[in-house]
Amino acid sequence: MTVAYGTTMITLDNSQTRICIKVFGVGVAVACSNPDIHDWLLRGYGSLVSQGCSATLNYAAGQQAGGGYFLRTPEGATLSADSDSQFLYNFEKDLTLALQAVRQDLYFIHGAALALADAGCLFVAASGGGKSTTTWAALHHGFDYLSDELAPINLKEKTIIPYPHALCLKALPPAPYTLPAGTLYTARTIHVPTACLPSAVRSDPIPLKAIFFVKYHPERSEPSISPISQAEAAARLYTNGLNQLAHENGGLSGAVAICTDMPAFELFTTPRLESAVQLLRSTLNI
Repeated sequence: MTVAYGTTMITLDNSQTRICIKVFGVGVAVACSNPDIHDWLLRGYGSLVSQGCSATLNYAAGQQAGGGYFLRTPEGATLSADSDSQFLYNFEKDLTLALQAVRQDLYFIHGAALALADAGCLFVAASGGGKSTTTWAALHHGFDYLSDELAPINLKEKTIIPYPHALCLKALPPAPYTLPAGTLYTARTIHVPTACLPSAVRSDPIPLKAIFFVKYHPERSEPSISPISQAEAAARLYTNGLNQLAHENGGLSGAVAICTDMPAFELFTTPRLESAVQLLRSTLNI
């Protein structure tokens, strides 16, 4: 089967339509028996498709006889979903855990990652804190896309390892940052495929140059940025780590190593996203 992803034609295996992607050098295959699931995964992970890759992690997915969808994990568990958003959540969560087990050398951060020229930056926030919406706005103003929701860090090199899957939003962004054709609207989430992003999508490791802890304040008239100490940054980053126990001292040493000699800032965003992005650019001094 040959399908279009953006302007690229991708050939997929037939017989249950097998999609194979490569993430952090790890081959991941999903055997899909349902065309809707196939479409969701292609829109979500199309830029990571690897033709005929050797898979370390093997999934199977399809529609359940009584309604809803199933995902069979590499461990043999079956996860049920009653909606498209629940299915994608199940897949993303299980894949994230599986990748952490295979790539224990990486320090996984719950955050978005962008690059301005060759300066990589992290947007770190609790779920619903505005990091993905801020990312979407920044992509319209010269920033390149690395990842959303998951930002692995190479501790030795202090580089961000890109994970360019679809940008996930929980609500429509404010004007003028409208969403493009090709966006996937699910029951509870919105996914913008990387082929539809208004920016370059990077696949090479990028040196981490700054960390921004994002918090959305709709009542404020203007956004603001203020520096925070390395100690506070390390504490905040640690609480947003996903695989701390895989690292020395329960991951605390990794958070400290990342934040040592690393500028960190608190970014309060508002509906005036363009002003927030201009603050980001001036802070990075690029």
